[in-house]
This record gives sequence, C-alpha cells and structure tokens, in this order.
Amino acid sequence: MERKVRVRFAPSPTGPLHIGGVRTALYNFLFARQHGGTMILRIEDTDSTRFVPGAEDYINEALQWLGIGIDEGVREGGNYGPYKQSERRDIYRKYVKQLLDDGKAYIAFDTPQELEAKRQEVANFQYDASTRLQMRNSLSLPADEVQRLLDAGEKHVVRFKIEPNRDVVVNDLIRGVVTINSSILDDKVLYKSADDLPTYHLANIVDDHLMEVSHVIRGEEWLPSAPLHVLLYEALGWADTMPQFVHLPLLLKPDGKGKLSKRDGDRLGFPVFPLEWHDPKSGDISSGYRERGYLPQAVVNFLALLGWNPGDDREMFTMDELIKEFSFEHCSKKGAKFDFEKGKWFNHEYLMNMADDELAQVFKPVLAQHVDPAQFSDQYIAQAVGLVKSRVNFVGELWDQARFFFVRPDSYAEKDVRKRWKPETPDIMRDLIEVLRGIGDFTSHNSEEIVLDWIKEHDYHLGNVMNAFRLTVVGECKGPHMFDITELLGKDETIARIQAGVDAIHIIEN
Repeated sequence: MERKVRVRFAPSPTGPLHIGGVRTALYNFLFARQHGGTMILRIEDTDSTRFVPGAEDYINEALQWLGIGIDEGVREGGNYGPYKQSERRDIYRKYVKQLLDDGKAYIAFDTPQELEAKRQEVANFQYDASTRLQMRNSLSLPADEVQRLLDAGEKHVVRFKIEPNRDVVVNDLIRGVVTINSSILDDKVLYKSADDLPTYHLANIVDDHLMEVSHVIRGEEWLPSAPLHVLLYEALGWADTMPQFVHLPLLLKPDGKGKLSKRDGDRLGFPVFPLEWHDPKSGDISSGYRERGYLPQAVVNFLALLGWNPGDDREMFTMDELIKEFSFEHCSKKGAKFDFEKGKWFNHEYLMNMADDELAQVFKPVLAQHVDPAQFSDQYIAQAVGLVKSRVNFVGELWDQARFFFVRPDSYAEKDVRKRWKPETPDIMRDLIEVLRGIGDFTSHNSEEIVLDWIKEHDYHLGNVMNAFRLTVVGECKGPHMFDITELLGKDETIARIQAGVDAIHIIEN
C-alpha cells in the first residue's frame, strides 16, 4: 500500500523567515497539494537560547500572505500534535531512554572547558569512536560514578554512539544515491539536560516518525545530516518507515560565490525576507517583499523557478499550475543564482496582467498618502492605473506615473519648458482650447482626429504643439497616450489645465 503524502515545513523561531526557507515551504506545499497530501507546519524551538519573540507569528503571517496553506500546525491543530517541539519533552525523553537502554547512545559529562582543552590538544578533534574513551562519559567511567554524577544533578548530554567504518546509504529524489562512511561522522549530541530538550537531530527524527512524514523536503545544507538521520531511524527500529529524503539546491548570491545572505540583499538593494522584520532586540528594520510592493503571486512564481523548471520555456504560472506541473525530476542539483532583477520582471508581469479594478484597490492605500481617494470614483482610479501600469514594476511606483490624474500640475518641468515652449506657444494653446471646447464627443479617438486635423490645417509643428499640450496638462513631457489622458480627465479639466499652463509658463532662454 502506497504511503499517504505527508510533508512538513519546520522552521525555528529565531528571527525572520529567509527567502530560502520560503522556497522550501513552497516546494513542500506544491508536492503535498499535487498528491492530495498534508502540509504540516512544525515549530522547532528546542534551542531556547536563540528564541526570538514574534518570530513564530511572522512565519505564520508570511506563509499566509504567500498563499502557502497549512493543514496541521500550532494554529490549525491536528491529530499529531503538539506541533511545537518545546511542548513535546515527555515524548522525546522516552526515545532518549530507549537509545540509552539499547546501547545506541551514552551519557557525556564533559564541560565546555574540557571540550575546548581537547580541541587544543588534538588537531581536528572529533568526538567519535577514536576519542570517546578519552572523555568523561558513561562508556569511560564506572557505572557507580555515572550514577553518582546523575544523582548530584551534574549537567550532561546524551550522545549518539556511531559505529565506525560503515557505508551509510541515503536515497535522495534529486541527488540519487549518496553514500557516506560513518567514520567521518561525530557522536552528535541528541539531548541536553540543561534545558531538558533534545537537539535538532533527535527531535526531527522522532517527530517525522510519529507525525508519519512521508517525504523530508529541505535545503541542501542539511544533506550532511542525512546519514546521521538514517542511522537514527535504524537505531530506533524505524528503518521500514523512513521518509524519502529530498535535498533542494541552494539559493546562491546574485554575484560571486556562496549562499544568499541578508548582507547580499543589503549590498544590492533587495529584500531577503518575505515581510518587513522589526528586530525586537536591536530595533533594526529589514525590508520585506510585501512592503516593497511585490505581489505574493509574483514572489511565488519567481521562487518556484529558482531550482525547478517545467522542462520548457514557460515562465508564468499560477499556484494551481505550479501544483500541477511541479516535480523533483526537474529540480536542479546545482545551486540557483538569485536574480533579483528577474523578480522585478515577474512583479511587472503580474501587475500588467492584473485587472484594472483589482489593481486600483491595491493602489488606494498609496493614493491615500497623497490625496483623499474618496474624491474619485473606483472606475476613475481603475482607468488611471490601467493607463500607466505598463510603466512600473511596483504598486508604489504608480503614484509617480499617475499623479497628474489626481492633482493638477503646480510646476512645470524646466527642461521641457526650455525645449517645447516657444514665443508663439501661448497663442497656439489658446486656439487649442477653443478647438477642444467645440468637441462634442470627447473620446480619445475622436478628439485625436480633430486636433491632428487642426494642427495639419494650420501647418503647425506636430511635436512642438503636442508636447506643449502635454506639458500644460501633465506638468512634464511624459505619460501615456495624450488623448487617453484627456478623455479620462474630461473636457473641462483639460481646458482648465491648458489655461493654467498658459498663465504660469514663461519662456526660459537657453
């Protein structure tokens, strides 16, 4: 019988969610949805010293914004909880005891100072089969001494006893068969008495097993841990239910070599977090994709193609299309360069494809920073953004491109005045006012025909007249098609602006 697909995204609440973690969550979600499976959000908070207030809420909010749905988790509940590792202490203790009773693990009393002294004494020191008997642990100390130390409340850890010279095989859906000799592995710490919590290694194995996780989909940086996890599954007697491992390619710096970091984003001016993050300790603020004006659909589409491709040249995918097309067969083994300029391109494409009325609603908070949106109908705002959206990458940039639809010019671009405003221009603009005043059907096409015929009839210079016209209405020589602008502004507003421009603009000598 084929196992039901159950995957988990298991971040630690130690700060904001990195964009690489977002991609891991996305790939888990796509795989789960494609197979009718379950997406679990598990909070790995076993390292109490690194806990950051607000981080867990941030993770939930970020996933919700991106449309990455969670089926089981701290907020959603489920039949396999608790979903926060700090609330599963009793569960972990049982398996720590099992490993100790079976001789698969041992208790170590070495202090940090003793470990550091050994590192100074032995080059490339590793706590393993070749050194463990030189240390203070239950393998090297008499049983009564071990019990005495435990009774005295001596701080200790439990280490996994790795047998040397064994080839450990990891089957990975992206990388194939990976074989690592156990001699290069150290006796990892599985449990610390100081906080009565397991480390990542044991907690993940226990949780994945008990939550019946079928596939462990995580970043490439966890690949070195995979052999240890295989050995732990075997030591606990769970080899037959071991999940399928999938190690995703790294997200790499846009330039140079190495893994993408926050420093790269700060240096090159792009976010590495999905949402803005306010550090509760330092007070520092880190930018987020949401606050920069990225659409969640664009971020999802962009991230999906960093390490996966559909096997052809397609680039634009809805979430439903990604769910249908996604496969690990088309995931790369190599790291993916983080092309943040491509991310801007995706956002532009999604803005272009968004319905004007929908985009208008997204734009309203930006508009409200400058004018009262209630002065304008929803239809007017939608038409305005529809005329300029091809010129922007982000919603926040719409104001700069569309402000003249909402505010009359109070100044006129000096460079355009120098180039386009001639001694005869005021008289021509006054005549243009009369032409416009006589137009009954003020639609773009009809107005254009009448004005262009008038310009031709009087043998005016087309460029000079039209640019002076634009200058009075817009305030500078930029913007969409001129007669699309005047149709939306309406006859009275267009004429009023031309008259105001004629009164205000004076020739600037070159």
